[in-house]
Amino acid sequence: MAARLRKGDQVVVISGKDRGKTGRIKQVLPADGKVIVEGLNLVKRHTRPTGKTPEGAIVEKEAALWACKVMPVDPQTGKPTRVRFKIDGTNKKVRIAKSGEEIPIAQTD
Repeated sequence: MAARLRKGDQVVVISGKDRGKTGRIKQVLPADGKVIVEGLNLVKRHTRPTGKTPEGAIVEKEAALWACKVMPVDPQTGKPTRVRFKIDGTNKKVRIAKSGEEIPIAQTD
């Protein structure tokens, strides 16, 4: 089955404390049905003292969001969209936005 969301996609959060905010998908966790979005759903993690941080620290990091709580951004309108699939001429499945435009595969490093 093809993936609705992929690493590098621009997404909008549709519910929760970060509702309406946009960000890029940093990691997809398909076994859990979750995604990690850059700069969103930040949680504070208390770390123990180590050689690097002798007094310990409170680190902010991104926590996973349920995949159903985010929607990809339509490349034509810039609004959240549902994803459809279409088979193109080379027998490959491509993701299509509500506007009918193909959702591009993001170039990741």
